Amino acid sequence: MLRRRFTRQLSALALFAISLVSFRRARALPLGPRNKFLWISTITMAFMLRQIMQSTSSKLVTDHSKIGKKVGDTKNVDFDEYDFVIVGGGTAGCVLAARLTEDPSVRVLVLESGGSGRSLMFTRIPIAFALLLRTKHVYQLYTEPQSDAKKQRKFWPRARMLGGCSSINAEMAQYGSPQDYDEWGKIINDEAWSWKNLSKYFSKFERYEDDARYPDVNSGIKGKGPVRVGYFSDLQNVCRDFVQACTKIGVPLCHDFNTHAGTKGVNRMSESFSVTYIDENRTRVSAETAYLTEDVLNRPNLKIAINATVTKILFEKNGDETKAIGVEFAKTKNGQRYTVRAKKEVLVTAGAIHSPHILMLSGVGPADHLKSKNIPVVRDLPGVGANLADHPVVDLYFKDKHNKSVKHVKPTTIGDIPKFLGSLFEYLLHKSGPLTGNVGEAAAFIRTDDPSLFPDSDFKNKVKDTTSGENGPDLEIFISPMGYKEHARYIFPMHTFSVHCCLVRPASKGTLTLKTTNPFDLPAVDPKYLSAPEDIEKIRRGLRFILKVAKQEPLSGHVDYTYKNKLLDTDREKATDEELEEIIRERVETLYHPACTCRMAPEADKGVVDSHLKVYGIKGLRVADASVFPEIVSGHTTGACYAIAEHAADIIKAEYNLNSKA
Repeated sequence: MLRRRFTRQLSALALFAISLVSFRRARALPLGPRNKFLWISTITMAFMLRQIMQSTSSKLVTDHSKIGKKVGDTKNVDFDEYDFVIVGGGTAGCVLAARLTEDPSVRVLVLESGGSGRSLMFTRIPIAFALLLRTKHVYQLYTEPQSDAKKQRKFWPRARMLGGCSSINAEMAQYGSPQDYDEWGKIINDEAWSWKNLSKYFSKFERYEDDARYPDVNSGIKGKGPVRVGYFSDLQNVCRDFVQACTKIGVPLCHDFNTHAGTKGVNRMSESFSVTYIDENRTRVSAETAYLTEDVLNRPNLKIAINATVTKILFEKNGDETKAIGVEFAKTKNGQRYTVRAKKEVLVTAGAIHSPHILMLSGVGPADHLKSKNIPVVRDLPGVGANLADHPVVDLYFKDKHNKSVKHVKPTTIGDIPKFLGSLFEYLLHKSGPLTGNVGEAAAFIRTDDPSLFPDSDFKNKVKDTTSGENGPDLEIFISPMGYKEHARYIFPMHTFSVHCCLVRPASKGTLTLKTTNPFDLPAVDPKYLSAPEDIEKIRRGLRFILKVAKQEPLSGHVDYTYKNKLLDTDREKATDEELEEIIRERVETLYHPACTCRMAPEADKGVVDSHLKVYGIKGLRVADASVFPEIVSGHTTGACYAIAEHAADIIKAEYNLNSKA
């Protein structure tokens, strides 16, 4: 093992030397030959990063015959058995795997449809996540045509790897308003889910890295868990000046977005407590890297199978009682099916898209819909796939007067390549620079009914309050030091920055349904963006806010008002409401936060799970991920997923009297 690791590191150093020579030679050559050597340097560097980032663990199971029984195998009568089978190795799945196996007597199997996230170099470099969005490591979901967004089919990427979307998100460690969680407790009528009680699970997963430069953050209330957060990502000047501009028009400075006081206010997502899931080595912290450590992977009572897609949950009926007893899974659409037994429970943690998808394929969901697909109904639960909520976002773009941006992190011009290489060397040698950024570097959380920001004299239309309480925001306005469209598929060729308006408490709710009964076919996703008229009015107010902030010093000092381009929004200040509505309908996209498709709520209110996350009417089956949100939180959803999983682990341990220490 040591020899292999040394060889790999030596190879990486050799590649680094070749890359450095190529880079230096390129700088001394004319433009034509220079391009050749720059590309050699870039490609070599990519191979070097792959060597450095590659996982050394061999603990992941790829031979499924070692963990399950082949379907149709009559020689072996018994299933291979585990106490708990976890369906999906995403954010919540990694947490549950680590926590439940703290008791050495408990056998746990995790089935993950993708591979390891930590073995992919673009999951480790903070700003590089967008480069994975259109690869095999991400489900290529598209919405149904959006009736209120010009019939467009919107791209909806979801991670297909260990760590789930914590491996590819923008690393914003901001949890939402405490009143969001108080609302959860009221909906499910269980104070265990209120902020007062649930907040301890945020402390349980987070490990705040104290920094004397930021004395206003109370480190005494922070956690010492496995997920590192702190002041480790990059911050561009334009984003720093955005914060000052917001304060000058009346948005209060919020020193810490994650306290009992709430989230309203503005600060740097890159240098406030809410920074990012980025550690002191300036690499991403995901659920896989935080929870599935080498020590955890070495536990003999834990097996993690990759490239294992669960095709259905298996049930056993005894009189009026239905119990989940195991799952069926496969590697490919036409590949060998395997089965495995869960002696205690099947825990579904496949996320807001795939958890309801798997339940419906297994016969748990709206009876009429299941019958239309000729799926035998195990349990009629109309809430499965209903109540789909997401955070829609609309962007505005501005030309940077100083010709500074980080657009070179995804090179689109010849001039970008040497800048990219320079940033790459800076990252590798010093763990600093633009590659340590998370794109969304500063944010303001505001309310659209705040009279200091939206006076009645200027905003005649009343807005409906969809927040969880007076301290909860309904808009997040955040800034990126580059302009991009279509989820970074298109990078603006000129130096720009973008400001984004995200509706964090939308009224529009959508659905998830089956297209086919093949588990390898993606479901039909219809978020019904902008179907509620109040959503349009709130986003329109957000765009007005952005245009006002862009005119305010010091941010206005970055805007080139002389540069004219139809792609930019420099001159939108006098746009009519109708013109802004046109922009909203054209540009609305996902902020990657789907939730609520298996709600924790009373069954009569289309709930799917109870306060212990048990699926109504079925023994031995729980769901624990973003799909169980009773309502979507007014912030970034990863933190809530960690907290749900930590709480779920304690619920399960208490029920089965399990030990808490490995």
